[in-house]
Amino acid sequence: MSAQKKFDLVVIGAGSGGVRAARIAASHGARVAICEESRVGGTCVIRGCVPKKLLVYGAHFAEDFEDAQAYGWSFSNLKFDWQKLIANKDTEIDRLNGIYHKLLDNSGVTTLMGRGVLIDAHKIDVAGQVIHGDKILVATGGRPFVPEFPGSDLVITSDEAFHLETLPKHILIVGGGYIAVEFAGIFNALGSRVDLVYRRDLILRGFDDDLRRNLEHEYQQKDIQIMHHCNVKRIEHQGKRLLVQFDNDDCVVVDQVMYATGRIPHTRNLGLEQVGVATDAAGAIEVDAWSRSSVKSIFAVGDVTNRVNLTPVAIREGHAFADTEFGNARRCADHELVPAAVFSQPPIGTVGMTQAQAHEKYGKIRVYNSEFRALKHTLSGRQEKTYMKLIVNDQDDTVVGLHVLGMDAPEIVQGFAVAVKAGLSKQQFDATVGIHPTAGEELVTMREFELIE
Repeated sequence: MSAQKKFDLVVIGAGSGGVRAARIAASHGARVAICEESRVGGTCVIRGCVPKKLLVYGAHFAEDFEDAQAYGWSFSNLKFDWQKLIANKDTEIDRLNGIYHKLLDNSGVTTLMGRGVLIDAHKIDVAGQVIHGDKILVATGGRPFVPEFPGSDLVITSDEAFHLETLPKHILIVGGGYIAVEFAGIFNALGSRVDLVYRRDLILRGFDDDLRRNLEHEYQQKDIQIMHHCNVKRIEHQGKRLLVQFDNDDCVVVDQVMYATGRIPHTRNLGLEQVGVATDAAGAIEVDAWSRSSVKSIFAVGDVTNRVNLTPVAIREGHAFADTEFGNARRCADHELVPAAVFSQPPIGTVGMTQAQAHEKYGKIRVYNSEFRALKHTLSGRQEKTYMKLIVNDQDDTVVGLHVLGMDAPEIVQGFAVAVKAGLSKQQFDATVGIHPTAGEELVTMREFELIE
């Protein structure tokens, strides 16, 4: 094997975690190659959080134009062009894809376009080319999951939703997680009729129950129909539309069916089994705190490990891996108190424990709640409510959970996440002067609470 085909590190998957690991390892002097079967940038940049957020921005203009009239603005001949939004989104994604290529090139990383498959603990086949890595990092992310049933081949996932040629007049979205909820808000705001089908009793499982209930209420106010305890039984063509039959024997005819029933680790046909890399029942690569797999030379970061499936976490994991293995700075990623957002309409920002989690861990907790109409809506007349919640460990006064539903919630929580991560007390929150008039000031002015024992 020629010398140029031997590397200190070979990364499989050029998403956020893989790219960060490759660049940092190269900055420490390692010879690094990265392979990618699709486009450099990964799920987040190409078919995830970035294009999704651009569609969310586009969707928000619908209500913004409505609200503007109360502030003295008037418009005529307003219309929405789905194809223009998608084309402009594609242009931006192409730009970001190019930036990622340049980042790798400028870092001295060799980029190989093609699917990487493990041959043994050190060899990888990349589209017919065999390369050697003293260490191998798997960062292939996740992929949408669609269960098999009659007509399952007729549905789309979030991957295809970004490239629809036309905006569906009526779309059925199956799922209750953040992807389903976000796309329900996008399509609804842009003018589609939206039905959201969920097999459980409340959307956004895993989030605080009060957030879940309040968001459901807001979605129902926006005429998004949420069908609980329901599953799709079969789908078939009815002319140019789709006939959907549910397990309760109800039926609906729609233009599009989108499945957002979760994502699974993208480990299929990577050669993991042959090499002896252990995976769990979901296909996730099992790793220790240092991202090392059951094979000494093989590591994994990001969604493929199914730890905390968020882009910034994958980046932290990739960076920590590179510092530890190539930079003589042994450290592992911290998965505690990770803030998160749901770009629903209105959006959610959250950090720390839910009320149920805090009660189970600490027993005695104080819960502070506030619900109000944002100042902007006092003129617009919109009835949308902002909801905020603080959860405090009564034993030491530490704020252990902070949850916001409402306009700018993710931006608000990003700052407050520093306080929660730092372990600040409710007394320290109270001692902070609020910025008036803002929604965020509510988080430092809450005084009434419910004691849960």
